[in-house]
Amino acid sequence: MGTYNFDQMIKRTGTSCVKWDETKSVFGHGDVLPMWVADMDFQAPYEVTAAIKEKVEHGIYGYTSVPSSNSEAVISWLMKRHDWNVEKDWLSYISGVVPALSAAIQSLTEQNDKVIVFSPVYYPFYDMINLNGRKVVTSPLRFENGRYSMDMDHFESMIDEDVKLLLLCNPHNPGGTVWSKEELKQLGDICVKHQIKVVADEIHGDHVLKGHSYTPFASISEAFAQISVTCIAPTKTFNIAGLQAAVMVIPNKTIRESINLFQMKQGTIMLNAFGIVAMEAAYRHGDTWLGEVLEYIEGNMEIAIEFINRELPSLKVAKPEGTYLLWIDCRTLNLKDEQIKHLLLEKGKLAVDFGKKFGVEGDGFIRMNVACPKETLLDGLNRLKKALT
Repeated sequence: MGTYNFDQMIKRTGTSCVKWDETKSVFGHGDVLPMWVADMDFQAPYEVTAAIKEKVEHGIYGYTSVPSSNSEAVISWLMKRHDWNVEKDWLSYISGVVPALSAAIQSLTEQNDKVIVFSPVYYPFYDMINLNGRKVVTSPLRFENGRYSMDMDHFESMIDEDVKLLLLCNPHNPGGTVWSKEELKQLGDICVKHQIKVVADEIHGDHVLKGHSYTPFASISEAFAQISVTCIAPTKTFNIAGLQAAVMVIPNKTIRESINLFQMKQGTIMLNAFGIVAMEAAYRHGDTWLGEVLEYIEGNMEIAIEFINRELPSLKVAKPEGTYLLWIDCRTLNLKDEQIKHLLLEKGKLAVDFGKKFGVEGDGFIRMNVACPKETLLDGLNRLKKALT
């Protein structure tokens, strides 16, 4: 028996929870089980809650700076967990990874510059490129035996003088691939050759399943470090996304100063006071919680895959290498994204993320979040079966 009880069912409706309270506005249905947004239905580590309570009890919530102890906690975590030696000067704080992507795009590219993504990919990648007046260039991933891989030849063929930036998702969302050091090295060599900067969304780096190892892109070589912006956060790792606290690791001084100047122009130079204390507490004391939640999620993955293979053999699903997101291949049903969506919402009363949202290459897939109590998971799986049989 572990320290934490992840079987506990905790009511999230009526708490302004996006995942549970916004299903009506997002899906047009308020009576569906939400297994879409990538947050967990688990309480954060005790130490995080204690740190927030201490801040609450102080009673004064004025302008708050990020203390050096916070940076020390980040640096220690990255070294201990991922063998990455990071310097304090490299750290720039921001409210979230998506704002970090936007800041990097606006700082490091000009209007109508091109930005490459590997598709399918986390949908805010497209939004941040398009909304900031840049052009999306897609390099489709190869999908074989339930795993995505990069087509390096195609990627390099898409590079021209207008391509300035690559947005990399490491580990990959929605597919769950944890890019190997060898894959990242081959990718990085191409980017160095063509002077392409890399903005790496590595927010899922702590959520890697057994038998796999996450490698921060920038940790591989000095050359890679000098072209990269690495976006990390405790928010995904410890389920504290609502506290809005993230970090950009930027070894290159010129790139760092450019992004910091952009943030100053935007006036976004402070973090939420509660996000600061939660971040430090999580990185200092969250090891036990993370170990137990990873084990629980691993069990949920196995339950879900066994259920789908047994009850829905027409679907294809493979255990992801990382994240807590199950990427389910429904293409053998010969249904379009909208048809799958209709069946799940109307018949199964189940809300998941539908594949085309992640790019045209995702058409026919669904993404299911299994970071929930087993009772919720089994309910969702039975709804999936009801919808598709």
